[in-house]
Amino acid sequence: MPAIWAGVDAGKREHHCVVIDETGATLLSRRLPNDEEPLLELISEIDELAAGGEVTWATDLNAGGSALLLALLHAHGLQVLYIPGRIVHHAAATYRGDGKTDAKDARIIADQARMRTDLQPVMSAEQISIDLRLLTSRRTDLIYDRVRAINRLRATMLEYFPALERAFDYSKSKGALMLLSGYQTAPQLRRIGQPRLAAWLKKRGVRGAAAVAAKALAAAQAQHTTMPTETTASALVAIMAEEITVIDAKLSELDQQILETSRWHEYAELLESMPGFGPILAATFIANIGGSLDAFQSPDRLASVAGLAPAPRDSGRISGNLHRPRRFNRRLLRTCYLAALSSLKNSPASRTFYDRKRAEGKSHKQALLALARRRINVIWAMLRDLTSYREPLAAPPLQAALTA
Repeated sequence: MPAIWAGVDAGKREHHCVVIDETGATLLSRRLPNDEEPLLELISEIDELAAGGEVTWATDLNAGGSALLLALLHAHGLQVLYIPGRIVHHAAATYRGDGKTDAKDARIIADQARMRTDLQPVMSAEQISIDLRLLTSRRTDLIYDRVRAINRLRATMLEYFPALERAFDYSKSKGALMLLSGYQTAPQLRRIGQPRLAAWLKKRGVRGAAAVAAKALAAAQAQHTTMPTETTASALVAIMAEEITVIDAKLSELDQQILETSRWHEYAELLESMPGFGPILAATFIANIGGSLDAFQSPDRLASVAGLAPAPRDSGRISGNLHRPRRFNRRLLRTCYLAALSSLKNSPASRTFYDRKRAEGKSHKQALLALARRRINVIWAMLRDLTSYREPLAAPPLQAALTA
């Protein structure tokens, strides 16, 4: 039976699907809404076009707007290939014409799926990893919101009270945020005085209330000039301090939800046994590999997806010219990088490897990326064999772990 290929240029509201045969001739080209009924009709119609032959689907999105389509295709047991938008963009230059339309992109997607053998299938992730992906993505958004809110808070404080802005690290001190929710200006602080301020903070559960009050009063004594921005800016600071406190409460609740969800996954305890991986980083790693190693043929492939495998740029007599890859999972890279950085505190094996790379002339970032790459081999072996991490006893420690 002849095979056919269906390429889908996916969007938020609408998709465009083009079906081609073995010769590249177009059998169907249609725009349809991103709704269940028209998508099911399309799947049925393409199945009839195949007349019992093989149907290969391909799309340029593997999440977001294509989620419903992918769920329906997986439910029907159909193979779906993923072609990143960057590949579609560069491939378009090899086709006739300079115009760009959804129909042309869909046909390019179908044609690339027909000709290429190196495309990765879209794997159907398990429920726990799907939940963790959504939860950890939400946590990342909240972290970004928190950083932006703190930056806005400090910038606003510089407008009228730089001494108090300089007195605390507002990203770490909950007591300082509580202080700003009630007292934002130097006159207010001088008026209440240090003993009463310390009592006010202690009543609201601030640890080290006396030290916080002392720093605040020292800042108040350092400035007696009233800035024209003080009235409006101080009111905004009180609002922003409360917003940051609300974000912190949401983060605490979300962290607990992530912890409870990840505990049901078999990889969670194994990853947390490795130095540098706490519950959040372990959950993020699980979420970004789809909950299993099925999508990766080797640790080299996992390292490539994580952006830890340098890409060669050799030409002619030039060889060994390695560059940072352009296409990789940035959240997976960040997870591996942060875990490697944290492991330097409590893993002699990681510290030994890192120091050796620094001695070879690598920068701090380069040495950490090299460490993260070598740890991928260990993670792969741990998850493959379902074994916990064991710190090597002999030097050089990391080499022994990697070859175990």
